[in-house]
Amino acid sequence: MVITFSSLIVTNAQRLTEISFPPDTTIYVYPRPKPFSFITQIPATFAGAARISFKKESLKNWGIIAGSTAILLLIDQDMAHRVQQASDYIGLDRTRIYKEGLSFNIGKTNVDIYEPPGNLNTAIYSIGEGIPPLLLAGGLWGYGLAKKDYRAISTASQIVQATTAAGLMTQFLKRTTGRESPFRATKPGGAWRPFPRPSVYQNNVPMYDAFPSGHMGTLAATYVVITENYPEKRWIRPVGISIMSLVGLAMINNDVHWASDYPLAIGMGYAFGKATVKLNRFIKGEPMFKKKNKR
Repeated sequence: MVITFSSLIVTNAQRLTEISFPPDTTIYVYPRPKPFSFITQIPATFAGAARISFKKESLKNWGIIAGSTAILLLIDQDMAHRVQQASDYIGLDRTRIYKEGLSFNIGKTNVDIYEPPGNLNTAIYSIGEGIPPLLLAGGLWGYGLAKKDYRAISTASQIVQATTAAGLMTQFLKRTTGRESPFRATKPGGAWRPFPRPSVYQNNVPMYDAFPSGHMGTLAATYVVITENYPEKRWIRPVGISIMSLVGLAMINNDVHWASDYPLAIGMGYAFGKATVKLNRFIKGEPMFKKKNKR
């Protein structure tokens, strides 16, 4: 059984939540997040993710990412066929279908806010889009305000911060690698057209935006932030991994992504998630925390 202890204190006119997870004696400290810190800390998040990614201990992880990507590249097309055959066998509609939802017009341009999924596969696929993590963050933020729980408020801010950073990096890499999405593939495994001109990319996005997967990067970043901040909630890990697996299969099933689009995306989500937590959660007594309180 994991027993948690938490207390709310006031230090230097700043509200803090302190929490520990016996038998571990480490005390984690959550200051009240500054307004819009999930935006202002983006540059530091990139710097932190770079330090995590390129330290010596990360060489093994890079090897796993490179090796798994290389293997999956060889079997991408066959894996897609097998997933789709299994889907057809059990009667799972793999067509991407959305119902009419919330939208508004800006001049002659229609902007969709939310489109409800029209079948099960689309619903699973939609979990990796930006709205579900934002809804989760909103729920934690509201709970934190109601209970004066700065761990919950900080976690909400961290979800937005980590997924924003991961999203920006993903978009940069998509525009760098230029891999075809499966439903627009002109050859098995999809063609690669690196460094497309911005106008060319924007006018035909599916021809260039498969690698890496933004959905998987968003889910991985969200997963890391939540599991790091709530280690006592042991059900989060299996549930999170299961959701990521189902979304991954759904994206192969509806021809949005290749399996090899996932390893790098997961690695990026991990790095941005870890960097975000480090910027917002402190260990009581550490120099970084002491320095922060002296400001």
